[in-house]
Amino acid sequence: MSEGRTLPSELGAIRIADEVVSIIAGLAATEVEGVASMSGGIVGGIAEALGRKNLSKGVKVEVGEQEAAVDLYLIVGYGSRIPDVAWTVQENVKKAIETMTGLAVVNVNVHVQGVSFPQQKDKEPEEEAK
Repeated sequence: MSEGRTLPSELGAIRIADEVVSIIAGLAATEVEGVASMSGGIVGGIAEALGRKNLSKGVKVEVGEQEAAVDLYLIVGYGSRIPDVAWTVQENVKKAIETMTGLAVVNVNVHVQGVSFPQQKDKEPEEEAK
């Protein structure tokens, strides 16, 4: 893990770790209606199986001295308009990172990895009528 961003201060240095930027991005993305979950792949699945909540799951960041680039891997809820969800995620993540860290966000790349379907009832209404 890299050190992250260092901000000059009269009293000393302020360091913002890349992991912090990842968590901010992940939380901002999951706030958007239509985002069912973040896609963490194998590593995220292993962490969840062990009972750990990975707040930066599905997020990859590159943080420089003044700028950040973000890649988000999402599962979108069935019935949501994917372009609208993606645009809203981009705006929400950019705003959250810039507001909380002072970094300029140059890219927010959204990768839709899947669609989440609503849970189906055990029996269909037609079967119950028989």
